[in-house]
Amino acid sequence: MAAANVVAIVNPLSGAGATPDVAGRRVAFLERRFAAAGVAGRVHLTERGGHARTLARAALDAGAALVIAWGGDGTINEVASTLAESRVPLGIIPAGSGNGFANELGLSSEPGLAVETALNGRTRTIDGGSFDGRLFFNIAGTGMDAVIAEQFNARTMGRRGMVPYVQIGLRELFRYRGRRYRVVLDGEEVITDALVIAFANGREYGNRIRLIPGAKMDDGKLEAVIVADRSPWARVWSCRHLAFGTIDRAPGIIVRGVEAASIETDGDMVYHLDGEVGRAQGRVEVAVRPGALTVRVPQ
Repeated sequence: MAAANVVAIVNPLSGAGATPDVAGRRVAFLERRFAAAGVAGRVHLTERGGHARTLARAALDAGAALVIAWGGDGTINEVASTLAESRVPLGIIPAGSGNGFANELGLSSEPGLAVETALNGRTRTIDGGSFDGRLFFNIAGTGMDAVIAEQFNARTMGRRGMVPYVQIGLRELFRYRGRRYRVVLDGEEVITDALVIAFANGREYGNRIRLIPGAKMDDGKLEAVIVADRSPWARVWSCRHLAFGTIDRAPGIIVRGVEAASIETDGDMVYHLDGEVGRAQGRVEVAVRPGALTVRVPQ
């Protein structure tokens, strides 16, 4: 382990099995692993949304050589966004509902294996993206998937997981109404009534639900995916492509590698990035951030 100064940022509420004593158990686990590895490790618990970002900034300012994030995609995004461009590597112990970003990197959800990779894995540089001025590293977009993410995130911890996500998704398949968008992909305009407009750096949302199988995290591009609106039953039938990773073969879908894009629509726009939700008015800008993040992955 080359890095002697390690900081771990732990979300004690993440994970379907989170219990009141999980914070102490996670801290004790990491302290034992740091001691066994002979590293000077410090462990901090998040106390609120946005706290992981503050803790990561403090770790950088203190000269951390490695920062580990233990939590779901939201916690990981906060830490990764802060480490971006710093070249300080990010280690990940995934503990979310979907773990799409961690799955894309080949990381284990078993804490022992994950912390071993964080401490002794190889270093890899990947791209990121910006969406409405916020960084993401897996998938961002607007449309029905953003509405599903907003409703899912409104659920309390312990009431998440794959089953409620599918329940919300099925409901929105019949209820959601597509919108008219003006999308510009590397200067080329597309006017469309869309169900989903997404930009993928990684391949999957989480739980092995693959948006675009051809996405690569280090090719200097984002994969733009525009899904034209369709009837509710056609939406249900099209969902099979997410299970099989064949969405690029479905009718009424545009898939294109891009470096920059913009999205315009009338009124309020709900969007998601790495599973977290935001809102914009009228227009958002999207761009790739080549080589933005350094991560630890299995050897």
